[in-house]
Amino acid sequence: MAISFEVIHKDIAGRVGKLRVNDKMVRTPALLPVVNPHLPLVTPREMQEMGVEALITNAYIFRRSTEYHDRALKEGLHKVLDFDGAIMTDSGSFQLSVYGEVEVSNQDTLEFQQAIGSDIIVPLDIPTPPDAGRERATRELAVTMDRIREARELFPDANLAGPVQGGIFTDLREEAGQAVQDLGFSFCPIGAVVPLMENYRYQDLVQVVLAAKRGLSPATVVHLFGAGHPSMFALAVAMGCDLFDSAAYALFAREGRYITPHGSFKIDELAELPCPCRVCRSMTADELRQSKDRERLLALHNLYVSLAEIARIRQAIQDGTLWELVDERCRSHPRLLAGYRELLSHAADLERDDNVSKRRFFYRGSETCRRTEVLRFHEVIPRIPIGDRVLVSFDGREIPGFDTVLNFKPPFGPYPVELAETFPIGQSEIPEWDDDMVRSGCAGIRALMEAHPESRFAVQCGEEWVHLVLEEAPGAEVYHEQV
Repeated sequence: MAISFEVIHKDIAGRVGKLRVNDKMVRTPALLPVVNPHLPLVTPREMQEMGVEALITNAYIFRRSTEYHDRALKEGLHKVLDFDGAIMTDSGSFQLSVYGEVEVSNQDTLEFQQAIGSDIIVPLDIPTPPDAGRERATRELAVTMDRIREARELFPDANLAGPVQGGIFTDLREEAGQAVQDLGFSFCPIGAVVPLMENYRYQDLVQVVLAAKRGLSPATVVHLFGAGHPSMFALAVAMGCDLFDSAAYALFAREGRYITPHGSFKIDELAELPCPCRVCRSMTADELRQSKDRERLLALHNLYVSLAEIARIRQAIQDGTLWELVDERCRSHPRLLAGYRELLSHAADLERDDNVSKRRFFYRGSETCRRTEVLRFHEVIPRIPIGDRVLVSFDGREIPGFDTVLNFKPPFGPYPVELAETFPIGQSEIPEWDDDMVRSGCAGIRALMEAHPESRFAVQCGEEWVHLVLEEAPGAEVYHEQV
């Protein structure tokens, strides 16, 4: 019994990797559809044919089911569900979060999960809701940690998940991550975040996830419990989440909701089906609305869209364009945009994991100026060798009398001509200059000036940029076109 994780590609904190669970391999990032054996709108076999390599089901439901309890114990989960991939089981914590109590102990659910052949077993952690006070969050975290330790003692060789709890208190989340890491867990779900997503509290979600990540090892597989809508997958992957589980494909279908990567629509409101999946290309919106299999067809579509978004994210990581995808997806809702901006506020931490070089850099507005690539360039600018008299030229023109002449490209700043073809200068797509990007580039000038106080600096720029240069690089002499 073993869990191993190999990172193949990375971008920001996102990883394309190979998760090996026993004899099964899962490409990450990955979506684990939630399967309820009593209400399968899409069967696990169909999921496998769609490319699903892992799924999650609820051991608590199996344990209480008169139809499936004995079969699961006798035949095992994989045969009962007719699924050859990896199967993770939830312990009953979801029911605990909904109903406040469950009729099962931690040891009982662990033994049952082991007996039915679960590939990844989850202890009965306490999902502290976001509105809980610090005292409750601390108390429930202590119970969760006791149960995680109990699980390790009872089943030292099992593929155990170590849930990270702590409510919305970032210090508790970080401490929990460190504590689970110290116990040797390599697979760690971040729990009790569904209420944050249901209430569009993506800013809080980013804070909670990044706090948990600070406590965990970079080698840890991170599972974000209940992250169901594809519009937020890219944001979560950029934070370093590798796996998601979702029942949204089925829950939304039962409500007549049609998922897209940018949001959801009521099927009754759609005149067209704007999706290339086999469901949407085989019928019209009217036909889907009137179909007696509407729920099942919607569930199939919703799952196709969700899986396609995961594939799109994996490709973006390999292309080095995850930031662009996050930017695009997070502009579908104001709260997602707030989450994106919160992520950017942690760029200094993310920069340590991000790639030094990428294929391309696209400027997509003021948020782009806060990205990891810009931050890293500003950090290396002080290492540029310069003379006593330095000219930074906005348009490449030179003025006699300078020892060093540097070109200028926003949002990065000054650079020697030798770096013109290297990343990010040579591989960046920058539209017509605006104040935000020039201000960011001027911060690069300021960084160079602060690193070389013995040198004298001058900036040659168009008249429209003089005020920004004077504000952002005080002390520099300014030449503009009328001089």
